[in-house]
Amino acid sequence: MASVNSFKDLIVYKKAFKLAMEIFETSKTYPKGELYALTDQIRRSSRGITSNLAEAWAKKIYIKAFINKISDALGEEYETEVWLDYALHCNYIKEKDHHKIMAGYEEVRKILISMINPPEKFCIKP
Repeated sequence: MASVNSFKDLIVYKKAFKLAMEIFETSKTYPKGELYALTDQIRRSSRGITSNLAEAWAKKIYIKAFINKISDALGEEYETEVWLDYALHCNYIKEKDHHKIMAGYEEVRKILISMINPPEKFCIKP
């Protein structure tokens, strides 16, 4: 098993970062009228997953703080799913692209949940 020295070494971080970049590229084609609505929101929530993972890593000495930040990352993941559904139903993305990205987020969601239950395997013992 590879050593985890940074939040950037976490598989969930790598997967979420890659998905956020896919969303960034895909959202470039959204209509200009969506710039401050759907485009901005989906980019923000997808990036929020990785930023909350970084914050959780920084707070891993405190189990409750760690859980809180992983929970925030999970909330951003769910929000991203909602924005992806809007993008699909507004015909801004193709169904196959929606399905592919959603499958990636399902993996991310499962890993985040496994980090909360139990968190001790990620946290530092004081």
